[in-house]
Amino acid sequence: MKKLMLAAVAATVTAVAMATSAYADVSGKLVVYTSQPNKDAQATVDAFAAKYPDVEVEWVRDGTTKMMAKLRAEFEAGAPQPDVLLIADMVTMEGLKQEGRLMAHADADVSAYDPAIMDPDKHYFSTKLITTGIVYNTNAPMKPTSYKDLLKPEAKGKIAMPSPLTSGAATIHMAALTSNPDLGWAYYEGLADQGANPKGGNGGTYKAIAGGEKLYGFVVDFLPIRNKLEGAPVEFVFPTEGVSAVTEPVAILSTAKNPAAAKAFVDFLLSPEGQKLAASQGYLAAHPAIDPPEGFPARSEIKLMDFDPADALKNSTANKMKFEDIFGG
Repeated sequence: MKKLMLAAVAATVTAVAMATSAYADVSGKLVVYTSQPNKDAQATVDAFAAKYPDVEVEWVRDGTTKMMAKLRAEFEAGAPQPDVLLIADMVTMEGLKQEGRLMAHADADVSAYDPAIMDPDKHYFSTKLITTGIVYNTNAPMKPTSYKDLLKPEAKGKIAMPSPLTSGAATIHMAALTSNPDLGWAYYEGLADQGANPKGGNGGTYKAIAGGEKLYGFVVDFLPIRNKLEGAPVEFVFPTEGVSAVTEPVAILSTAKNPAAAKAFVDFLLSPEGQKLAASQGYLAAHPAIDPPEGFPARSEIKLMDFDPADALKNSTANKMKFEDIFGG
């Protein structure tokens, strides 16, 4: 028994020593390109730096489209700068993966996560769920529970929605809805018949509905949920068919100059500590065991619609052309 106890103690000491050694190896400069809002990006970097004080994090922030334009220019010049990319959507990451631009992180622990939101080859990893569902003004005569409710006469001429030509979240939503056999492109044709005129991004859609200019629409969850807590006359609905989700994936570039720190950054975001940080910022954590922020239902009550990033990437141009045909560009 004494030998067993000594062996256990020795194993523990060895494990601690290995962890300490790995921790000590994480140092140097880490460059992160992100589309997170400035406040969230700073909080994320600060939390990581507190855990890894020997890492100097340099971060650059812009919208995903502009960030990718910058990165593409760097690819063309043969001088990509970031070690880590933390942007809005899996479709963009899937494109980079297929181009061989991403480094696999085989040791990343994703055992607790829904496989549907993770790359099976571990080239990119979802860090949160920013879902798109239905928003309505509380003065609206109908309280929708299904996407099909927006095709009812009560909603005619009263629908606002962001354009997939402008919004990445709207693009993901379009791909999810049109690949659903119960909705398909016929659903978008029905929205056009209802007088919907998709334009701009989620912010404009939210303002139109909160202000009463329109009564129904699609929008990312946190806008109405957060503002309802402040007294805004809005409700967000997780429809019976499910919601689409932008998952803010993180990935390591194949050209990363500091892969050790990059892997530590990914591991931090996927850890319970990193996921609690996402929830504290007002987002649904990707980790199913993390409690949602105030105003959100339990994770078990939220159904994600089927979504295949590879199919969405393959059909991206055709989908946008079809959308323009329906709504007149």
